[in-house]
Amino acid sequence: MNVKGSKGEEMTGTDAEAYAYLYTAALTQPMDHDWSQVYLYIAGKTYCQWQRDSQLPDDIQVDSLSDYQMAKLNSLKIWLYRKRTQMRLDRDRAERKERKEEEAEKRTAERPALFQF
Repeated sequence: MNVKGSKGEEMTGTDAEAYAYLYTAALTQPMDHDWSQVYLYIAGKTYCQWQRDSQLPDDIQVDSLSDYQMAKLNSLKIWLYRKRTQMRLDRDRAERKERKEEEAEKRTAERPALFQF
């Protein structure tokens, strides 16, 4: 993905991320025909990537997608990438805020009281 970004293309999620998301989404609710085709296509690509000498059975193998289905897959990958980067930024902000609050409490505790009544 970094190579795609350096060439000026839009950064997206990986095939494995899309597969994992679609797998869990399929467990929560039924998918329509387009999403099931996208799921089988991405599952086949991911499976062949990790199991070099194997292929999916012919009855569920999807070799290509329509333009509409490919657009849906690409939009899913873009959404996954944006959510991943947003979560990382939010986590970093929360950690910086927590660190800043701890430092402020530490400074307050170390600072002697000038006036005690």
